Amino acid sequence: MSPTPGIVTLKPRKALPFFSRHPWVFTGAIHSVSGALETGTEVIVRAHDGKFVARGLFNPESNIRVRLYSWDENQPLDDEFWRRKIQAAIGLRRNLFHSDRACRVVFSEGDGISGLIVDRFNDWLVVQWTSSALQQRQDVIIETLQAELNPTGIWLRTERGIREQEGLNVEDGLLRGTAPDGPVLIEENGLTFEVDLQAGQKTGYYFDQRDNRQLPGRYGRSGRLLDVCTYTGGFALFAAYSGSSEVVAVDSSQAALDIAERNAERNGLAGRIAFHCDDAFDFLESQVAAGERYQTIVLDPPKLARTRSGIDRALKAYARMNRLALQLLEPDGILITCSCSGHVLREDFEQVIARASLDAGRTVQILEERGQAADHPVSAYCLETSYLKCFVIRAV
Repeated sequence: MSPTPGIVTLKPRKALPFFSRHPWVFTGAIHSVSGALETGTEVIVRAHDGKFVARGLFNPESNIRVRLYSWDENQPLDDEFWRRKIQAAIGLRRNLFHSDRACRVVFSEGDGISGLIVDRFNDWLVVQWTSSALQQRQDVIIETLQAELNPTGIWLRTERGIREQEGLNVEDGLLRGTAPDGPVLIEENGLTFEVDLQAGQKTGYYFDQRDNRQLPGRYGRSGRLLDVCTYTGGFALFAAYSGSSEVVAVDSSQAALDIAERNAERNGLAGRIAFHCDDAFDFLESQVAAGERYQTIVLDPPKLARTRSGIDRALKAYARMNRLALQLLEPDGILITCSCSGHVLREDFEQVIARASLDAGRTVQILEERGQAADHPVSAYCLETSYLKCFVIRAV
């Protein structure tokens, strides 16, 4: 029998977002908590008048005090509940793709499993916890992943800052099975990529840009292309593969560029991409000073706003980066500009583009607005899951 859940009572006029299935109950919305509840305790959340709202997991160390998972009062958050949620997420990917061997298997709130990310790289899985409360259910979740996907190994990675935010006490490393004896190779849209599961950024690869990496082939034509923040070469490789006459790629990480160069060699594209290890802003400014011009530019920087307090600084950085890129574009050039900062809203990013175009003295048109790939589904109840913004811009 499951332990009796704790009770969290909300303040007056604070329950509407949670009746509407938003999964994050912050400390400021809570009126009272029954007793001294520990991290991972299952709780029932009630409105100030006692009406049932949802079931969730409690964490006294997190600003997200309760993460909600079930809006059925009679559905406890037991082992069977978590098994069904994981199975449903895996089932979606099997329906989306001809093969689910290289994709995001679980996307946290997008799959109704707030606090869990799982990426699959052929025979290996990489798990990230962003909720200490959910991590308490690790055994049943890992067992279900093992039973459903039969990976050779499951590796744990933790994003920077999460341990402190959540009071998460975990050590990165092998959770189950055996580790790969070197880089793992995956295939994406006809190209092969090397992935470092143990030391690469985030989980080692960015599946969310899968569809957007095809854009240089659609818009780039055969001219000169610049890929800024290339990481392991994704946009650059697809640009060279689709016929760009010259591809220049820059990143501040030499380790990432080493992988990018091996990816180019592996796909028969060695010599067609010039890789540079440099700060993105320094490189762009040096190119402007040198009078360089490109027909297509891709901007895919890492997350620039990790908290709400960093939004203003991030917007200034995005504006500066996009201004420099627009100064480098030939007439009728194409800018593919991205933001993966969830705290930066789509309309804010549109304003950044407008500001950057005025500062650069270029007239622009937005040809396309895009987001993340389908294995990163957006929750209609948690629009924060729509974090990736990708705009295709024509500069007159």
